[in-house]
Amino acid sequence: MQQDELAAWLRLALTPGVGNDAARRLLAAFGLPQAIFEQRPAAWRQLLTPAQAEALGELPPQLPEQLQATREWLGGADDGLQRRLVTLGDAVYPASLLAMADPPLMLYLSGQLRLLEAAGWPSRALAMVGSRNPTPQGAQNARQFARAFADAGLAVVSGLALGVDGAAHEGALEGVGAAGRLATIAVIGTGIDRVYPRQHRELAHRIARQGLIVSEYPLGTPPLAGNFPKRNRLIAGLAQGTLVVEAALQSGSLITARLAAEQGKEVFAIPGSIHSAQSRGCHALIRQGAKLVETAQDVLEELRWPGATTDASAPAHAASGAVAPAHDPDGLLQALGADPVSLDALLARTGLDTATLQARLLELELDGQVGRLPGGLFQRLALG
Repeated sequence: MQQDELAAWLRLALTPGVGNDAARRLLAAFGLPQAIFEQRPAAWRQLLTPAQAEALGELPPQLPEQLQATREWLGGADDGLQRRLVTLGDAVYPASLLAMADPPLMLYLSGQLRLLEAAGWPSRALAMVGSRNPTPQGAQNARQFARAFADAGLAVVSGLALGVDGAAHEGALEGVGAAGRLATIAVIGTGIDRVYPRQHRELAHRIARQGLIVSEYPLGTPPLAGNFPKRNRLIAGLAQGTLVVEAALQSGSLITARLAAEQGKEVFAIPGSIHSAQSRGCHALIRQGAKLVETAQDVLEELRWPGATTDASAPAHAASGAVAPAHDPDGLLQALGADPVSLDALLARTGLDTATLQARLLELELDGQVGRLPGGLFQRLALG
């Protein structure tokens, strides 16, 4: 992209008060941004409010700094990574986003652009979202399902947040089927030159090496609360369906599910314990018509992706939440059941003394068979 063209796109995107909708009206009327800024203000006023037209006539104060930073960012890729700024007028702009009510003017991309298909984007991608504070079983489900999807050749789309998002990205990166394909796509709510949360810095680097990071926000944009619900429309838009792994009733994941449904895409949800607040959002979605999912194969069959099959022994089978048989000399694993349970309830069910029970729970927790939940609860984990 030439300097003048880049400057014009950035100016249009950075002009205060001129959002995506107004910008698209201008592009439809006048063509590329350079042509927009060649028009007289009277022509703008036919399409914009007086305040928007006035703002369009002024250079955004941050434009010189953004132009310099963007040029340096585009030229700064290394270690086999590619960077690109895709505009609304670009031939490889995702067609699925063009169908949305509010497609972004520009997308900043970093990672393995060479793995994009001829059409520009994966033809088989699934969004996976859920709680930032999942139960141990929820996090394990996210990781195992994502790995099974990657093994089946799907790109897993998520938001790089803590909890389910991070587990989904991790699982996709582990998938043996990801070689030669985009393993996962992270849609972030900051500038692409920032990583949020900081705990995911190393994960973000791994995603860039095996997948793609996408942002619609200018370089340097900090983690502003309003940007994260907005980016959820892109998570839903880049995928052919959305799976909610675990979510409370007020979870932002339900926003993503609603946006996917509004875009005419399938919504899936994994059910959980009736006693878990982190399952109530999924149960609400199922009552509203989301497809109940027990295995990754359920999703693959519903979406009818040819060749997207998983071996019965793959992690998808264990991800259903079924508890694999295990050595259980004192009956503690059987006493745990599948739902979260308190220490007092376990004392009553097993007949063990408190010290012995706590020692056994710690042993099982260290062995990865039991998870400790807030409120002094314990839950048996599926093995896979």
